[in-house]
Amino acid sequence: MARTPFKVEVLTPEGSVFDGEVEMLSTRTEVGSIGILAHHTPLLGMLAPTELKLHVSESQTVRFAQGEGYIQVADNHALVLVEEAITPEELDVAKLNSELADAEAAVEGAEPHSEAMRRSLRDKRRAQAFLEVAGAESA
Repeated sequence: MARTPFKVEVLTPEGSVFDGEVEMLSTRTEVGSIGILAHHTPLLGMLAPTELKLHVSESQTVRFAQGEGYIQVADNHALVLVEEAITPEELDVAKLNSELADAEAAVEGAEPHSEAMRRSLRDKRRAQAFLEVAGAESA
């Protein structure tokens, strides 16, 4: 059963990575997973690193490893503003495993409740999420 399409824009600091119509958008906010369909109630949310899925049709899905950011939904339009949006094919698993190891080491060496601890935990969460999108197990 076809769903009503709506406009979605995905923007990073480098520019637009997607601008088109989709039937459904699925992602994760800081408070949980969310699916957006046409005519969704207005929404503003903080996004967590995860897999962003744009269901263009029943048979076509565009996928990205999504960094932290924001989503705004209003007037049958979704705007996704994220630090990164990388296709799974572009993810470098070896580099992500290295980043994860570095972040875990930084967590171990950081003072509790410090900015360094928060930054290290954020880096660790991003690396883990991107490895999941890449379909790889973390080392």
